[in-house]
Amino acid sequence: MSDSQDRPVLNDWFQAHGITEVECLVSDLTGILKGKIMPAGKYLNGGRPRLPDSIFIQTVTGGYPDDEDIRFWNPAERDMELVPDLDAIYLVPWADDPTAQIIHDCHYLTGEPVELAPRHVLKRVLEIYAARGWKPVVAPEVEFYLVKTNTDSDYPLEPPIGRTGRQESSRQSFSIDAVNEFDPLFEEMYDYCEAMDLDLDTLIHEEGAGQMEVNFQHGDPLQLADQVVMFKRTLRETALRHGMYATFMAKPMAGEPGSSLHIHQSLVDLKAGNNLFAGEGDQPSPLFHHYLGGLQRYLPAAMPLLAPNVNSYRRLMRGETSGSAPINVEWGLDNRTVGLRVPVSPPAATRIENRLAGADANPYLAIAASLACGYLGMLGQLEPRPPMLGSAWSGGNKLPDDVGPALDALRDCQALADVLGERFVNSYLAVKRAEHKAYFQVISSWEREHLLLRV
Repeated sequence: MSDSQDRPVLNDWFQAHGITEVECLVSDLTGILKGKIMPAGKYLNGGRPRLPDSIFIQTVTGGYPDDEDIRFWNPAERDMELVPDLDAIYLVPWADDPTAQIIHDCHYLTGEPVELAPRHVLKRVLEIYAARGWKPVVAPEVEFYLVKTNTDSDYPLEPPIGRTGRQESSRQSFSIDAVNEFDPLFEEMYDYCEAMDLDLDTLIHEEGAGQMEVNFQHGDPLQLADQVVMFKRTLRETALRHGMYATFMAKPMAGEPGSSLHIHQSLVDLKAGNNLFAGEGDQPSPLFHHYLGGLQRYLPAAMPLLAPNVNSYRRLMRGETSGSAPINVEWGLDNRTVGLRVPVSPPAATRIENRLAGADANPYLAIAASLACGYLGMLGQLEPRPPMLGSAWSGGNKLPDDVGPALDALRDCQALADVLGERFVNSYLAVKRAEHKAYFQVISSWEREHLLLRV
């Protein structure tokens, strides 16, 4: 949208809310929000803010890949203009002064979009769908832990203290009383989310001690990815105000289940609006089966986008503390042991729940990757394997078990690079390999405990 089009809308919104300050937000590869804070008047009248495009090759530690790993990168660090999305303007409800937070797209000064921006990657995939008259619909489910504040990274995390003054000591799946332990926090969280128009659906207690899940309503993938990003920021802020941390690590505590980002997905006709996964009678359509076939074929190679960190793969290890985390890409009807669950629903609500992504995944990239895999399946008319009728865990782990093999699989999958963008995939691989290398330079407490005096 041009300045002449968006400025009157922004002016009206700022005036209606008395905005005095603006937080200009961009998600990096990890999902960390980068940007600038500006006075509202300067934002409206001083031109678009700029950032260097190198923010998209920065690792989670703040470093950068080695030179040989970014040989395809432009070393000039070109400026990007931040272009506001008028559908992604939110209040900052916890700010003392009226403040707006706006998610931006990134464009070079020549006008072309920045291929490495996660939001652009998702928009690219959605445009590929739209070219065929298809519109994906998604509904994310986000799990997280509330934990005691922890300022020493060598000290294990613990469940927080609730209203009763006690920590949870056992699993309390779906317990209302366990959620009520943190009523003051969640009441404020819902107030903040309502002020921001985030479309939250339900809140439940999950399997782990202090582990919760928030579900979102079905809707547009880009808007839902925006909302998940804003929800994460909002929950972290709310938890801090109540003397706790909220964490979206995939496996924050040993002995407790990991946290996921389940993505329900369906497909509608852009013109008619009908669900293209619904076939004749009560049976799913051929497109539904081809989509499933694509997920089964390509999701193992897409795992670095669904499980992006070393910690992510701790969640996907089968064992008594893994909870219901999947370890393969089997599918089944109303089966929570598979990676691809098909909930029981009327034909018009036929959908697939991708259960592989961790809560630590960048929502733009996790949704884009899942949609890309399904698209490739429909394009190639791939057929899925027969549905799993019993436990899928008996089949063993069929996914990459660590970051290294996962990155190799993504590197070798040209089909995904064609859909997501080859320059993006190469940059993402370089960043994640740099993070993996940095991790292996750290000596863990396990090594000191078991090897120091024994080997």
